[in-house]
Amino acid sequence: MSLRLRRLANEQDRLQKLFGAHPLVSVRPTAGNPPDRYTVEYRIGGLERRPDGTLVVRRQHQMEIVLPAEYPRMPAACRMLTPVFHPNIDAFTVCTSDFHSAQETLADLVVRVGQMIAFQKHNVKSPLNGEAAVWVEQNLSRLPVDPSDLYPPESGEPQR
Repeated sequence: MSLRLRRLANEQDRLQKLFGAHPLVSVRPTAGNPPDRYTVEYRIGGLERRPDGTLVVRRQHQMEIVLPAEYPRMPAACRMLTPVFHPNIDAFTVCTSDFHSAQETLADLVVRVGQMIAFQKHNVKSPLNGEAAVWVEQNLSRLPVDPSDLYPPESGEPQR
């Protein structure tokens, strides 16, 4: 088995172990053996902009993760399947380049994107959505939208 396939198999095992019974995050492989594409469902509060311009809290979000042939040297491609109003998320992509490294696991990525959706993490210096960046700067006292800890207790990660 190639190094890449071994890494993908290990990632799948880790995702199942950490998120198989997680109350707020579900991760489902959707293509590849071992998987190189996943759908992630988050059950946390995040913001959605309605067509009339109002912001509402949405409590269910779905994201797709696609792992390129060069993964883990190249970052996973992430896109939201449900609307999210956030400075680092647009209709086509989730900006993960601010924290990508070859040592980062898919579990780390899943948690970080969830933290972004909940407004626990954001970067207004290089936004994909300038309107959301302005909103964040004007509404810091309202953040995070959801303070839930997304790290599974058995992950060994410090609780944040």
